[in-house]
Amino acid sequence: MATCELAVGVIFLSQTVIGVLGNFSLLCHYLFLYLIGYRLLSTDWIVMHLTVANILTLLCKGVPQTIAGFGSKDFLNDIGCKLVFSFHRVGRSVGVGSTSFLSVFQAIIIRLRNTRSSDFKVKTHKCICYSVYLSWLIHFFISSVNLMHMRAKYINETTTELKSFLYCYWDCHDKTRDILYAALLLAPDIIFLGLMVWASSCMVLTLYRHKQKMQQMPRNKMSSKSSPESRATKTILLLVCTFVSFYTLSSLCQLFGALLYKPSWSLVNVTAMASLLFPTVCPFLLMSRDSRVSSFFLPSTRNRTFPKTSEDEIN
Repeated sequence: MATCELAVGVIFLSQTVIGVLGNFSLLCHYLFLYLIGYRLLSTDWIVMHLTVANILTLLCKGVPQTIAGFGSKDFLNDIGCKLVFSFHRVGRSVGVGSTSFLSVFQAIIIRLRNTRSSDFKVKTHKCICYSVYLSWLIHFFISSVNLMHMRAKYINETTTELKSFLYCYWDCHDKTRDILYAALLLAPDIIFLGLMVWASSCMVLTLYRHKQKMQQMPRNKMSSKSSPESRATKTILLLVCTFVSFYTLSSLCQLFGALLYKPSWSLVNVTAMASLLFPTVCPFLLMSRDSRVSSFFLPSTRNRTFPKTSEDEIN
């Protein structure tokens, strides 16, 4: 068992370190561009919120799981348990919302790229920004339930009647309240997932129609390079597909854990690992598809000019 715990601790440590460094590098990249006077795109601001949410998720879930994996138990007090679980829930939920807002905004951008309705684009940009800030407030309010029911183990206390999360415990014996709280947590996520599916379908349909129009054009007028909007759309579609895959795996694990009064050690750790997959992979996925990040880190491309997209009109 000690070997398994050590291996789990190493996995959590790797996820946390790699994920935090990746998200922090991406966040610093955008902050650097902003400080030198570069005009950030609307999607860049949403990605910055996403990276902050990812860092919060990784720190509040990865660090405690790493400590627990290396054999330390009950290392948090009541306040620590309440804050760690509350901030993890906020980070995870805001990550869901930010990914959804990112896909919705990009869907609107590519649908309006051939129009000059700049006023509508400005209103959409402001609406999305306000929605991201509102999602932080709403999820801080929802996660406050953890402040009431999550606690540490007291000295010489038996935990047979408490739901264990390895280093903290859920103290709520009312199944009705548990179900209501689970529904309260799932409702925003289901709405955001629905928006992602709708936005992704719109983007796929728009790209398909654009490809058909390009095939009908004479070969001498066709460009071998895809437009910046198309490249950004494909990146966000890849991000959404990755998110939905990892989120589905994480949700299934959490569902099994919620149905069991005493979830096993293996299930608790697998659930935690699944919840850290997307925050770990997300920044590298975005950096690999963003030419501005390449020009920032690679000297050979640092003097290249950044491509202008239709989003520049509203910033």
